[in-house]
Amino acid sequence: MTTLSEPPARQHSASDTRLRVVLMLEIQDGAQQRFMDVYEQLRHQVATVPGHVSDQLCQSINDPRQWLITSEWEDQETFLEWVDSPAHREMVKPMHGCVSDTFRSMRYTILRETSAGRATGTRAPEDVPAGLPRTAPAGQVGPPKADPGPDGVVRHALTFTVKPGTEPEVARILSGYASPRAEVDSTTRLRRTSLFMHGNRVVRAVEVIGSLGDALRHVAMQPEVRAVEEAINPHLEEARQLGDPQAARAFFARAALPAANQAVAGTPAAGRPHRHAVLYPVKPGNGQAVTDLLAEYDELATVDPTGPVATSTVFHRDDVVVRLVDLRVPPEADPAAALGIAGEREAAVLGRLLDLGPEVDLRTDAGLRAFLAARAMNPVTDRTSQDS
Repeated sequence: MTTLSEPPARQHSASDTRLRVVLMLEIQDGAQQRFMDVYEQLRHQVATVPGHVSDQLCQSINDPRQWLITSEWEDQETFLEWVDSPAHREMVKPMHGCVSDTFRSMRYTILRETSAGRATGTRAPEDVPAGLPRTAPAGQVGPPKADPGPDGVVRHALTFTVKPGTEPEVARILSGYASPRAEVDSTTRLRRTSLFMHGNRVVRAVEVIGSLGDALRHVAMQPEVRAVEEAINPHLEEARQLGDPQAARAFFARAALPAANQAVAGTPAAGRPHRHAVLYPVKPGNGQAVTDLLAEYDELATVDPTGPVATSTVFHRDDVVVRLVDLRVPPEADPAAALGIAGEREAAVLGRLLDLGPEVDLRTDAGLRAFLAARAMNPVTDRTSQDS
């Protein structure tokens, strides 16, 4: 993320070389947590800016007041267009009250890059399969990075909307292709892919053992998957051009739905648990609050190794919040657990954060059941590798 310093006058034309921006800051005493909270909100917004590749927030191990923000961009022009814009200045205003000094902002072109087992120069966009962005969906660098859950499984999701009226055809396309090979390499394999729809919104959740980036790249290279992506293109509300690597990367960056919280009970569910997903009707600006509330429920619910919740993942981006849960009982048998609501207080708080309408009261059993029926996503396909 690039934030607080005033940019110099633009002197350079666009370049094919990626850009690294380094910003050194000093945070006011007592404002570090507030700064972290602001950064957490802003990083998801910046991840959707065209041309943005990644950002990192670092704190000095010698002086906790000194912080470093680095960001990577596709080229100089896209970065300078954004940093000069009114949208950027408005976006970073909440940070101003946390920062006591901005030491300097530095910009570098990336000439060589070394990653695990590989040293390269600047890689051409054509090296990346059209169906997979080099920009990580969650705004991370290179192959998408995601932390594994307590069970060692990496979870990630993508979401997009299709044109109203095309939902049956999209569901048919997305459920009809042959599954790609689960084994990616000696350390990475696909564990499970679940696809849900609610109205015209599609959510595709993946579970991976090992490297998420390697797994997604493996999937994107499969002819069956490429054919599916091309088949649904005409039905998307937001057009995408898979033949244009930059446009494809931008689309997948906007489609990213990162796992904000992963909770796993200590005892696996007996037999195959009931998997379902809920799309929450979040009021504008309340996405993080809803996510935090659901995550708190899941962390407490999975402490009981025999409770109804076996695993739960809360996916969140902006005001899109989806909870994917594996239950030991059918959702309708325990709607509170299916929705992530612990009691009346939590129901009241969640009710204020959601657009429920006056007829739904989450503090009642009838309200819970009505909400579950209205917001549960329809399963399209759920594929698990044989050795999972």
